[in-house]
Amino acid sequence: MIDFGEILRHVGELGLFQKLLLLALSFPNMILSLNYGSLLFVESDPERHCNTDWILGAGPNLTEEEQLHLTVPREPDGSFSRCLMYAPVDWTLDSIRRYGLNHTTACRDGWVYDQTLYQATIVTDFDLVCDQANQEKIAQTVLMSGYLLGSLLFGYFAESIGRKRAIQIPTVLLMIFIVAAGFCPNYYLYIVTQFMSGVGMGGYRVNSIVLVTEWMGTAKRSLGLCVCQIFNSLGSMSLAGIMYLIRDWRQAQLAIATPMALAVIYIWFIPESAQWLLKQGKTEEVKKLILKAAAINKQTVPESLLDKISEKTIEEKGVMDLLIQSCILKYFVIITFIWFSINLAYLCVVFNISNLGLNIFLTQFMFGLSEMPAHILCIWLLEIRGRKVSLMATALLGGFFSFLVVMVPRDQALLVGVLVITGQFFLIWGMSICHIYIQELFPTSIRHTATGLSTLVVRLAGLLSPLLNLLAVYHWTIPIIVFSTLALGGGALTFMLPETRVVDPPDPLDQMEAMDQEGKQKSDDGSGEKTKT
Repeated sequence: MIDFGEILRHVGELGLFQKLLLLALSFPNMILSLNYGSLLFVESDPERHCNTDWILGAGPNLTEEEQLHLTVPREPDGSFSRCLMYAPVDWTLDSIRRYGLNHTTACRDGWVYDQTLYQATIVTDFDLVCDQANQEKIAQTVLMSGYLLGSLLFGYFAESIGRKRAIQIPTVLLMIFIVAAGFCPNYYLYIVTQFMSGVGMGGYRVNSIVLVTEWMGTAKRSLGLCVCQIFNSLGSMSLAGIMYLIRDWRQAQLAIATPMALAVIYIWFIPESAQWLLKQGKTEEVKKLILKAAAINKQTVPESLLDKISEKTIEEKGVMDLLIQSCILKYFVIITFIWFSINLAYLCVVFNISNLGLNIFLTQFMFGLSEMPAHILCIWLLEIRGRKVSLMATALLGGFFSFLVVMVPRDQALLVGVLVITGQFFLIWGMSICHIYIQELFPTSIRHTATGLSTLVVRLAGLLSPLLNLLAVYHWTIPIIVFSTLALGGGALTFMLPETRVVDPPDPLDQMEAMDQEGKQKSDDGSGEKTKT
């Protein structure tokens, strides 16, 4: 048997074959960001008033201002009520003007919405206002629940049906339910489409990264992960442009489905993971794929090397092996908590973007733009400063700038926006580091189990973030204090992790107990060479 890493060194660790595969699998990641559009680009409390056209039966020539003055009560600040109206009466217009209306009631015939910002959103189409105002957060939770289930199901299926099928099926699901959402006649069918879209998003996300990294050399995997994240940022930036040009969320759903249709077509031609095929004992298929990849990369693979290919025999360890090793368990709990806290802080802000007080299109664009240098710097600084220092700094700075928001008056929208975008820059940077760090902390035999369980816990952040934002009804600072404090705590805990920049990833479990000391000795060597022990 030969190690697959040696095969990749002959095929090319990042040749044209890997670049084309990376581009093909990264493009749908951009669409995943676009799919948040119908949830993010809505006013949580749009300008509106009750539909009081009943009075036009008594006075058909009333102006809009006169109609509101006669039929809608005013709030203490002088503005018209958004959720109350005067109860209809069977009086003449003169009687209404003379005696006035005093009995108020909830809106009976729907609302009239201001269309200055949007022509239609899920809020205005499904009347998610007043006593239904929190339904938007429920839709966000349902989407992230589907994301969690998709990650779990297709992560499991990828081991039995292969990485390729576990990517193709979620892609088709996404295409179907992105389009279906745009035709939903009511809110309940809409949240069903969101759940199924979430399943597709979670399934695609986890397996596309696995397939890309399994075709890359170990030294190039961090680059592959960062490129996938860059496409997410491009999606966030594109989302701002799409929603600026298309102010109707249903039309926007169909616009998002257009590039997805392209992905659905070419996704059937992507190659399977050679490493997965090797585990299945399909050596002949592995040889054909290796020769194809080498030909595209203009490399030659010796026949003697191909003859050594046999079924991979590395024994995969299970959950119990993760739990019984104290050192492994410590690293697992720490890196999972850090990743979870950073992701929670990031998503809480993303799902609350419409309430920052700034131009929503500009803010969304700046979010995506600020992520780009974070991913690019991640590739460069990880090799200069190492994983430990980089993760500690990004988590602490992300939590710090997020916490500063509570100290700024809410009417200072520009300053709040600057602090939020700065905090997001460091948080997204920290998430990119976590993706790479967790791959290097654990031995080969336990790496897949540890990464899968950690990713599952991190997905819970997406489920909890809309619910945490609901606590703002008690006080707007509560969600910010909670998620920024967790991010700061995660940054502090990074101190307990070892540096992995100049440490070879360990294979046997018994090496893990000695990894702390070994990591410190090797990280102290400024030349980057391993210290002899």
